[in-house]
Amino acid sequence: MFYRLLPVSHVLGGMLMFFSITYLMPIVGSLIYDDGTALDFVDAMAISFAAGFLLWFGTRRHKRELKPRDGFLLVTLAWILMAAIATLPLMLVIDGLSFTDAFFETISGLTTTGATVLAGLEKLPPAVNIWRHELNWLGGMGIIVLAVAILPLLGVGGMQLYKAETPGPMKDAKLTARIADTAKALWLVYFGVTLACILALKAVGMNWLDAICHAFAALSLGGFSTYDASVGQFDSPAIEAVLIFFMIVAAINFATHYIAWQGRSLKAYWSDMEARAVVALLAVSTLVCTIYLLARGVYPDFATALRHVAFNLVSIATDCGFASQDYDKWPIFVPLWMLFLSCVTVSSGSTGGGIKMIRTLILAQQGLVELRRLVHPQLVAPLRVGHNAIPQQIAGAVLGFIFLYILAVGELTFFLIASGLDFTSAITAIVACINNAGPGLNVVGPAQNYAALTDFQTWVCSFAMLLGRLEVLSVFVLFTPAFWRR
Repeated sequence: MFYRLLPVSHVLGGMLMFFSITYLMPIVGSLIYDDGTALDFVDAMAISFAAGFLLWFGTRRHKRELKPRDGFLLVTLAWILMAAIATLPLMLVIDGLSFTDAFFETISGLTTTGATVLAGLEKLPPAVNIWRHELNWLGGMGIIVLAVAILPLLGVGGMQLYKAETPGPMKDAKLTARIADTAKALWLVYFGVTLACILALKAVGMNWLDAICHAFAALSLGGFSTYDASVGQFDSPAIEAVLIFFMIVAAINFATHYIAWQGRSLKAYWSDMEARAVVALLAVSTLVCTIYLLARGVYPDFATALRHVAFNLVSIATDCGFASQDYDKWPIFVPLWMLFLSCVTVSSGSTGGGIKMIRTLILAQQGLVELRRLVHPQLVAPLRVGHNAIPQQIAGAVLGFIFLYILAVGELTFFLIASGLDFTSAITAIVACINNAGPGLNVVGPAQNYAALTDFQTWVCSFAMLLGRLEVLSVFVLFTPAFWRR
């Protein structure tokens, strides 16, 4: 075990030193708003850097090129360690906040889940809200993908990290010849779209703090807000429309955005079967649920129903987690359908979670092929998604992933039920956490938060978030005996 942990620990130390730079943004925010928390963030920054330096310096003799298995270990440990170190400013600033709740908040931010245990968000020091939303933004494209651009400075390669953390089954597709250039290209697009979202939100009525925070949360599909009422605080159709647009943008593969930007053409989106499927599923679901709520008399007219369904359905389906209404009070069909969509809607290579649309399409095509084989047992039919043939290796990996995904949802739900949580709260909490979608229903609904959970239940949900963000396989592989053999 130690022969694998030591070189990984060396890289972790370097990453922690790099991560300490991220405290600069809340420090600047604290100084601008004079909220009195600047020294707390400086202390947290110093501790983070010192811990990283000691870890890096103490294992410097074990530095070597990472092997593929090292990447999976490093990714999992990096998310846990960074979430743990990110709790420092929260615990220094917020009186009485336990490590369990602080870790839940930071892992929720870094995994872009958006579930929270904090109340009175509008009363928090601005720097704390900036920190929470910065964690969302950093986690959106992945701190690991960011790190591969600077890992050459630490003397190690980054391809293993990129493959371990990047969402979706098409992990070997590259935009550029070098992995560091790929990471930089993705971050360039991510940063540019985030800036556009900030300016758009400011133009429709948000102040600068709210615009920056909600843009960070929208592009990361993180769902944190600066208000307990989330986006419902603004009661603005214009703000909701802007956020709908950027949530859909974030739900599409960022490689597609990069290709469209390079070619100065929208054809890339039409050529991307995933993107077409995402938009079509969201549009049809919004229309059906709008008509359903209108027929059930929840809203007085079509326009009002469409407004509220469109925003909340897109938010949950894309695994963002914003809310403008307490949809827990809607007829149960709609919120359950929204949570189902959170499992399958977003593209691979996006900032969302869940099974991903490409896996959904592959599984659907595999099902159709098997149905045809029942009629024609000798049929030889290649598996295709659009015009692309899917190798059997990928199809098998998809089936394995979905089995482990369903198994994880079931087992973690039983853990919560056994600990005393009711069935609806338990299963929706796990589905929301493993899909990185945020709110569930009932006790953890959009009008509530996760503060009502016990410490044990909070840790179960934290583990579900990590599983979802690292796509189950990258975590479960660490529990196999073969992984630790030389």
